[in-house]
Amino acid sequence: MGKKQKIIVIIGPTAVGKTKTSVELAKSLNGEIISGDSMQIYKEMNIGTAKVKPEEMQGVPHYLIDIKDPTESYSVAEFQHDVRERISLIANKGAIPIIVGGTGLYIQSVLYDYQFSDQGKDEEIRQRLEKKANEFGANALFEELKKIDPKSAEQIHPNNIRRVVRALEIYYSTGKTMSEYQETQLPELLYDVALIGLTMDRDYLYSRINQRVDLMLEAGLIEEVSNLFQKGIRNCQSIQAIGYKEIYAFFDGKRTKDEAINDLKQNSRRYAKRQLTWFRNKMNVTWFDMTEADFDQKLTEIFTFVAGKLQLEANK
Repeated sequence: MGKKQKIIVIIGPTAVGKTKTSVELAKSLNGEIISGDSMQIYKEMNIGTAKVKPEEMQGVPHYLIDIKDPTESYSVAEFQHDVRERISLIANKGAIPIIVGGTGLYIQSVLYDYQFSDQGKDEEIRQRLEKKANEFGANALFEELKKIDPKSAEQIHPNNIRRVVRALEIYYSTGKTMSEYQETQLPELLYDVALIGLTMDRDYLYSRINQRVDLMLEAGLIEEVSNLFQKGIRNCQSIQAIGYKEIYAFFDGKRTKDEAINDLKQNSRRYAKRQLTWFRNKMNVTWFDMTEADFDQKLTEIFTFVAGKLQLEANK
């Protein structure tokens, strides 16, 4: 294998400052940014996903934003393919690809040599499962998956029948669950990676998350969700996102507006905690603490680390 492509990856929980850091780094290092967020792919979902605004991009090209309609599903395997394609595209321009996001499994799938398609293909089993889904509904299959492989069930949306069937097909044809396969694969890093994690004191991060939700509401989150709700968009992967499912519960009359907002804040805080745990356990990350930091000073530290790790020079 020849020299590996150099890439920068910036991960961390929601509201930690990834967008600002990535844009500044891109400007310094002739970088272009690929979104590593499983929800920013959706059109019409801007506020609730904290999608980067055109003015925040500061002229830096961004990829994998607004590529799907809210009714479409999107799998880890598709994401892996799309990001790798963009990495090549950016590298061919002589720029540095910078992946930014909070969806750990998605980012891991790009960096490591995970095979999604090889194990446990069995046409007969798949047809039997698809027939069962048609007869008894998607949820019956999902409940089956939850019993057999709860780890995979956490990562798959119940209505994404194709992925539910695939996970069950692997189990019934090999006797091993999909999550067991993913854990036993000895993953090789495909790229020369500078993997940066941004973190924060938990209380400070949680107050930033609460504040961010308030700003989203001021920016028109309720109206954004209402627009999707009125189009009859539901039972989709996109609407399960934090920021959308809570407001849907309010529109459906299951929660008051205040309860929905509280749910949204609480779910965002819990998600941030899960993100941090995931990254700490699964990936070899160099962490930078952004708690009340002097941003320019932190940026210099991050820049020095990246430039040293990948042997890069700054834009003159």
